[in-house]
Formats: sequence, structure tokens, C-alpha cells
Amino acid sequence: MASSGIQLLGFLLSLVGVATTVAATLMVEWKKQAQGKTHRVYEGLWKSCSGNERTTCESHESLLKLPTEVQATRAVMLLSIFLSAVALLVATVGMKCTRFMDGKNESKSTTAMIGGIMFMISGLLTLIITSWYVKMIVQKFHSSNHLQSFEFGKAVFVSWVGGLLTMAGGTFLSCRRCSRSESPESRNSNLHLPTTNSKSNYV
Repeated sequence: MASSGIQLLGFLLSLVGVATTVAATLMVEWKKQAQGKTHRVYEGLWKSCSGNERTTCESHESLLKLPTEVQATRAVMLLSIFLSAVALLVATVGMKCTRFMDGKNESKSTTAMIGGIMFMISGLLTLIITSWYVKMIVQKFHSSNHLQSFEFGKAVFVSWVGGLLTMAGGTFLSCRRCSRSESPESRNSNLHLPTTNSKSNYV
């Protein structure tokens, strides 16, 4: 039961991490710029918004006109989400609490481990591309006029959290000891082992 609980915890953490990563990918505030006291400009991976109290948003029409960091981040984030979606299916098949692959304990535990490793790779991709995006924004901020440059926004922190949760969940799922289950043969053999502490009552 303990290993099943650890698997379920890892699956839930990964699920929350994937949802957080999807939310970060769709967020507008990947980078922000203040123009004056009230006017704000936000740019995301898919659209840009500007305004004071009420903001108007426009979708990015041309992919080739986008900055390099936006194109690369968009591509890697989509790859991470796709890999997580495949990992969800694989981990579901390999978890102990599901009915798939009944009677094949070794194959089931291996499948759960593969799903966990895929989650770990997905979370690592999210962390790497988000950190690189921040590095590019910081470099541009220091190399240009600070009043006309962008700063990274809230979506960066959301993406970091999503990557960490996905990696943590994948670590629990890929734990071989946690996903391994004892075979019925070994349990039956343990029941038939002779006891060594038996005492003779011969007179």
C-alpha cells in the first residue's frame, strides 16, 4: 500500500505540474515593460497586450518576426507538454492502482518507471528553456536602455514551479523500489518457510 501511495502522489504532483506548465505557456506576462506611470506592455509566447487599466491584446501573426527567445521557448514548451501528455498515458498503465497489465508485475513496474522518467525529462526541459529565456531578457536589459527594455514577468515563475512539480512527480514514479511489487510466488514461499525458533517438547 505504501508504494501505491507514493505512485499516486507522484502522479498527482506530475499532473499539477503539467497543468501549471500549460497555464504558464498560455500566460501573456512572460516579459513586461513600463511606459510612464500607468501604461504597461506585456508580451507572451502567443500574444502581446498593452494599456492602462484596460488592456488590449493582439496575437503574434508572423512567426519569423518574433524574437529568438520567444520562438525557442514556444517550441520547447510545446515539446514539454507533448512529452508530459505521453507520460500521463504511460504512467497510468504502469501504476499499481490501475487494472492494466494485471499479472505482469515486472512489466507494470517498468512501465511506471518509464512514465516517471518521461515526466522528469519534460520538467527538465521546462526548467532549462525558462532559465534560458530569463537569461536572454536580462542580457538585453543590461545591454540596452533600461527605460526601453523588457523585464521578465510572472509567467516565468509559474513555469519554474510547473517544471519542478513535474520533475518531483516523475522522481516518485520512476523509483524502482516504489513501483516494484512482490510476486505471489515469493509470498507463498515465505509462508512455507520453516520456523527456526520452534522448541521441542519431548519428555
